[in-house]
Amino acid sequence: MTRASIAAAALLAISAAGAVANAAFAADAAAGRAKAVQCQACHGLDGISKLPDAPNLAGQNEDYLVKALHDFKTGERKNELMSTVVKPLSDADIANLAAFYHSLKP
Repeated sequence: MTRASIAAAALLAISAAGAVANAAFAADAAAGRAKAVQCQACHGLDGISKLPDAPNLAGQNEDYLVKALHDFKTGERKNELMSTVVKPLSDADIANLAAFYHSLKP
């Protein structure tokens, strides 16, 4: 085996491992729907806001929602209610919520 073929095989193995890891951590919209029960008072279970100051979440970009929730959790983004609500959420919870709201029709 040549050096180039060994390097190519190693790169392929690393890429395959990364794909498997990403699949294992894929967000679960159904789990997000179950977790979203705590969000429905303000954002609605259908992602359509029930309060004038709360944004609609239905159809929102998934990456944006993940970042926004992480920012509330870390204090990068300020909102007393949201910071309190997201504090106990795991990274998986956040990903699942984002997947759920992203999956809804705006």
